[in-house]
Amino acid sequence: MHPYHDIPPKSRWKDAVAARSPFDVSDLWDPKFPIAQGTPVVTFGAGVAQQFARALTARGMAWFDAEPAPRIVSKRLAQQFGYRRFSARTAAIDTPSLLLQWLRWAFAEAAIPGEVWIKGERFIDPFRPQIEPDGFASPETVTRMRDLTLAALRDCVTKSEVFVFALGQTESWFHRDGYEYPICPGTAGGTFDRDRHIFVNQRFSQVHAALGEAITLMRRHNPQIRILLTVSPAPLIATNSGDHILVATTQSKSILRAAAAELSAAQAFVDYFPGYEIVSAPTFRGMFLEPDQQSISPAGVDFIMRCFFDAQERMFGMHR
Repeated sequence: MHPYHDIPPKSRWKDAVAARSPFDVSDLWDPKFPIAQGTPVVTFGAGVAQQFARALTARGMAWFDAEPAPRIVSKRLAQQFGYRRFSARTAAIDTPSLLLQWLRWAFAEAAIPGEVWIKGERFIDPFRPQIEPDGFASPETVTRMRDLTLAALRDCVTKSEVFVFALGQTESWFHRDGYEYPICPGTAGGTFDRDRHIFVNQRFSQVHAALGEAITLMRRHNPQIRILLTVSPAPLIATNSGDHILVATTQSKSILRAAAAELSAAQAFVDYFPGYEIVSAPTFRGMFLEPDQQSISPAGVDFIMRCFFDAQERMFGMHR
């Protein structure tokens, strides 16, 4: 007798994958904690977090929108201006270090740089360069509107029970003074300066440390909050690493996945949901990707979220 003699079918490739249609692959996730109908949930991170938020809302779950758009603004216009994409108007947060930076600012644990980009007669927030399509009226407006988002982010941490964070990539751009941008300056605002702007392709130790610090900070301000991590299955749009985009994407996602695994294994209040595996695993044959092989199709989103809700119901008897 050996340890593999009586493992369950889900633990054998032949039974769990090879003998099944991709749509019949199941039991991919054993959630650590329930997310019930009334559990306040917030979503941040890479773009896939937006789809997670929409799915929660469609199911009647308590997705927490801490920074709603003004009532007079249409849904279409609100989306265009960055509302209802994430639980606060942070725009996408692709790296754990950028999440940690936002959290430190929100809880006044780090100084906020005074940098503002100029676009004609308008002004751009370098930490949310696409949040206002036409820019802001003044540098003071940039700061005032960002302060509203920081207050909303504080509410997200202190008033929610589950913080969902979708890790996007390891490639990042920093100012030489140590703060991080969400995108390379010059690509969607600002001017690129080789003397001031530094490319960092973060290694496992950096990703793991930043994500761990972000979780610790959140738990310090809300000891009851639980963290649900996932990795965005969307590949990198472009790489500055010098590697082929396929190689760069694999490296980036592998590091993020490993860091999420380490933190999830170490803490009962941190879990990992395998949305990345559902899209990228060979058994699914790329069927959940759009023709550009970058965007996740609606069918892919539906399947991912069905796996999520089915697992919650199987483990905790949730009503769908």
